[in-house]
Amino acid sequence: MTADRQIEAKLSPTEENKENIQGGLGLEILQIIKESQQQHGLRHGDYQRYRGYCSRRLRRLRKTLGFKMGNRHKFVGKKITVEILSDSRYLLLVLMEAERAWSYAMQLKQEANTEPRKKFHLLARLRKAAKHSEKLEKLCESHRVDAKTKLEAQAYTAYLTGMVHFELQEWKLAMEAFNKCKTIYEKLESAFTEELAVLYRQRVDEISPNIRYCAYNIGDQNAINDLMQMRLTGGGGGMMAEKLEALITQARTKQAATMSEVEWRGRSVPVKIDKARIFLLGLADNEAAIAQAVNEETKEHLYETLLAECRDTIQAVREELKSEAKQRERSSDNESGKVSNLQFLHSYLTYIKLCTLVKRNESMAHTLQAKLKETGADENKRGPRPQDLIRLYDIVLQSLAELSTLQGLEDDHTFQKEVSLKTLVYKAYRCFFIAQSYVLVKKWSEALVLYERVLKYAKEVQSKSKSLNNSLEDLPDVQELIAEVSAEKYSLQAAAILASFSCAVINKCFPQPLCEHLDNFHLDKTLVGKHPNLVQFPPEFQPIPCKPLFFDLALNHVAFPPLDDKVEQKGKGGLTGYIKGIFGFGS
Repeated sequence: MTADRQIEAKLSPTEENKENIQGGLGLEILQIIKESQQQHGLRHGDYQRYRGYCSRRLRRLRKTLGFKMGNRHKFVGKKITVEILSDSRYLLLVLMEAERAWSYAMQLKQEANTEPRKKFHLLARLRKAAKHSEKLEKLCESHRVDAKTKLEAQAYTAYLTGMVHFELQEWKLAMEAFNKCKTIYEKLESAFTEELAVLYRQRVDEISPNIRYCAYNIGDQNAINDLMQMRLTGGGGGMMAEKLEALITQARTKQAATMSEVEWRGRSVPVKIDKARIFLLGLADNEAAIAQAVNEETKEHLYETLLAECRDTIQAVREELKSEAKQRERSSDNESGKVSNLQFLHSYLTYIKLCTLVKRNESMAHTLQAKLKETGADENKRGPRPQDLIRLYDIVLQSLAELSTLQGLEDDHTFQKEVSLKTLVYKAYRCFFIAQSYVLVKKWSEALVLYERVLKYAKEVQSKSKSLNNSLEDLPDVQELIAEVSAEKYSLQAAAILASFSCAVINKCFPQPLCEHLDNFHLDKTLVGKHPNLVQFPPEFQPIPCKPLFFDLALNHVAFPPLDDKVEQKGKGGLTGYIKGIFGFGS
């Protein structure tokens, strides 16, 4: 609400605004819609919330301008014409109508994944939004509107028109509209300040994937390479990202027909499942995309995409394994000792999944280590802790433990040695960060023992790696870890000596606690420090006199006098006494 009032305050007809009206009405179209979208739901993809905001904004604008459509009993339609265009809020009114229709269309786009019939309603709302934008462009053609607003209105109309043609798969018309929109925003970017230029540049980046996608569908085969490059840089989010993934899958499906087998660990395995073929064909492209990722966020997204595809492929192979097991039960020849081709393919896909998990966690660990060093240099900045890295290396070790139990690789001694070597390397790094977590809480002896364990693991890796030189290519450098541990050991010993020395100096200078010399004044600066000597804790034991215990042993041998004469005897009255007692005669 505060942001709305600020925007409406900017558009209110003050004296300053009247001078602006004489020079021409102005409306920051792109800036207004971007701010509104970010503040009202589109940051989280909530188009329904943004549509509700547009409706409320329209009602407030109509009430403020006195431009109501009749009353509660009767609807009277009104049109905004050039003659009544005396305030920029009339332009904002038409803009909000277009935004409301567009947000409803995007909401239906999300719902159309499960309800295909909503696509017709989606197209109707997109056409409605484009119609409102054309109305806005015609209003801006008036001599009362400044040149910048005219250009922005033309770009906005071209964008919505392109979206309509894009949904209708009219690729040529959509490409023409998007190119027109891109050209206008590029000109505006070069003509205004840096703050506005950033907004125009972002809109150009949003439009570019749509243009390349249209070019590909028209017949430009070079556009697929541009789309793949945009995928690496994280461009083309939302609706365009889904279309791009579908396009890549379609291209791989065409290539999958030529793939018949895959070779791994010296064994050729036929691949008959289409989903496995598509995944294995795109594996090299996905790994190359991860290697070329420009930032950590894009790399993490690509890792998650690859893992999701791998899990789906493994599930498809498992379904085939179930049907193969049923066929084996029915058949008489049951080869239980030999691993079938389908089981070996399942082991290969599981190997890919586990190796990708290890690489992803290692990448995250490198990022956290860099942040850990930055926060170590700046003590006031709060950042990651060594415990976060310990959790990542736990997951890595768990993945390596699953690798050693893959079916069909139990007798592959080279593979088992490689896995054990990798396990030692990651154990060393995990142990190193456990030691650092102990250093933070000043447990010097525990940290020193753990550093020794790190050196033990590292030396064991160096001795075993001589026979497996190729296995250390993808692993972290153990020599750097040894150098870092050696430096940490010396600094740890120095910190432990300083801590013990400071405690000894404090106790030597002021052996008595404060509570024992309250009558004598001493200027002791340690009383306001971290280790004030206030009382002796725990207190020393002091001897105290023992309290005697008394036992009454004579009570058992005392003979008490009889008390029968003191006890009142109850008289025997019989029936007569009972009757007298009832009627009160005996009292």
